[in-house]
This record gives sequence, structure tokens and C-alpha cells, in this order.
Amino acid sequence: MQLKPRATSRLPRLLRTLLPGLSLVLVLTAIAALNPRAISYFGFTLMLNLAVPIALATIAQMFVITGNDLDLSIGAFVGFVGCVTATYLRDAPLLGIVLLLGCLAIYAAVGALIHLRNLPSIVVTLGMSFVWQGLAILLLPKPGGRAPDWLLAIMGLKPPLVPFPVLAALIVAAIVHFGLMRTSYGAILRGSGGNGIAISRAGWSLLKAKMALFALAGLFGVLSGLALIGITTSADANIGNGYTLLSIAGVILGGGEFVGGRVSPIGAVIGALTLALAASPLLTFMHIPPDWQVAANGAILIVVLAARVLISRSGTER
Repeated sequence: MQLKPRATSRLPRLLRTLLPGLSLVLVLTAIAALNPRAISYFGFTLMLNLAVPIALATIAQMFVITGNDLDLSIGAFVGFVGCVTATYLRDAPLLGIVLLLGCLAIYAAVGALIHLRNLPSIVVTLGMSFVWQGLAILLLPKPGGRAPDWLLAIMGLKPPLVPFPVLAALIVAAIVHFGLMRTSYGAILRGSGGNGIAISRAGWSLLKAKMALFALAGLFGVLSGLALIGITTSADANIGNGYTLLSIAGVILGGGEFVGGRVSPIGAVIGALTLALAASPLLTFMHIPPDWQVAANGAILIVVLAARVLISRSGTER
């Protein structure tokens, strides 16, 4: 029986939508085959220990990519937030809160600068990465500090049935999906990256949309830094350096694209979970040396992207 043309055209789109989930299932299947005991409440808690901050950083990057930009400073920013959390937020909470709110204002200002001066976001955010890194080193020259007790309590939660990292990831994905994909202003934010001219002609401010996207990126960057320190209990100026590439990979693995404002909050979180599982548990069970694990993660991303290209080409050929 032959498929109807409409059904045939929908098949590649459906496959692209399901690809992030299929990637996660394949990684979980491989882990289950290598170590069945890892597929348990305790096993998921250990394997996904760092998944929450990675997922939050990925969502932060997703907001920037929504506007056709790229944030190369998110890793350094997460590290700076971690240093603030382990020092001022614990010893001088009011000052710590003011500093973190100031970070959101700076992120929004960076978005405004990029829009008003038509500057490449890669260049601006690369410069900001050095700023955040320098501030983190000035604040905490050597590893130390301690997470606030309330943050340790939150990140140490053990809800029944569902491990905390999985539950937190589900909540984050649901909230961001509703806000970005199901609200009118979420459509404006996505449209600013997909068709800015049409959004501007409709009377919406592209400047405000850009500032909102970068402010949201800053907000989730702050949450990522808080979650990371709540897990590690102490801070280091370099603690978030790897999050820049992980966040970009998570968005792309989750179905996002660099053009057109095409992103998926749920896919981004799934991509972050996939990377968190593949970054250490899977490769450790495969007895791959740590020096090769980064390359293996890159190989996983390339395979997924290649599968997406093949699916897209099959759709156009039909």
C-alpha cells in the first residue's frame, strides 16, 4: 500500500521530531545492556547528577539561538554565578541577590547592544566570556566557598518514584515549552528570529524581543550556576567552562537550528539529558578512557546531525 503524498511529506517531519527522543532511548538501551543495575532510581540519580545544570544552561543557549544568535559566554557566566553563589549569596545574601539581578540586566544590555549596533553575537559574547571569567577569578582566585544550606537542601531532594534530576528536567521542559511555544509573546520571540521584518511591521519591537531573549538566557544561566553549586557544594572560577559547547550541542541535538528561530524546549532538555548520560556513564561502562570521552561525545552529535540531514533529504526528494 502506497502512502498518500501528504502522509509522505509529514513522515520526515515526524522523524525529525522524534529523533532527540530516539537518541535518548538508544543511549539508555546501551547503558541497560552494559550495566542493567544502572537503570534504577539510585542509578538514574547518580548518572544524571549534573543533568539539571546542563539542561538549564542548554535552555539559556536555546533562547539566544531563538533570535539567530549564539552565546559563547554562557559557560564562563555559569562559573561566575557559581562563585557569587558560594560566597556572597551565602555570607551576604542581599548583596548576592543584587549581583545576580545585575547579571540579568547586563545580559539584556548585551542583547540591546547586538541589535542596535548590528554586531555579531559571536564576537560580543566571546568578549563577555573573558569578562565573566575575569570577574570569577577576582571573586574566587582559588576553589572554595560553600553553597547556601537552602540550595543544598533543594538539590538534595529525593522525591518518591521519580529521581529528582528527571523530575526537575520535566518541570523545566514543561514550563519553557508553555512559555515559548504556547503563549502569544512566545510566538513573537520566535518570530523575531524567524521573520523579524514581519514582526516589526506588525508593530512589535525587535529591540525588546532581543533584550527579552538575552534576559531569559541570563535567568536560566543563573539557575544553572545555582544548581551546579548546589550539587558540587563549592565553587571554582573554571567550573562552568565546558558548558558553552555542551549547551550548543544540547540545543542542536534537541532539534534546534541556527536560523529561523527553530527551537524545541522539550528537545533541548532531552538533548541535555542525552549528553549528560553519554558524557560519562555510557562511555565509562564502555571502558573508554576519559581523554577520549570528549571525542566520543562529538561523534555522537555528528551521527545525530547526519541522521537529521538524511531525513531532511529524503523528505525533499519525495
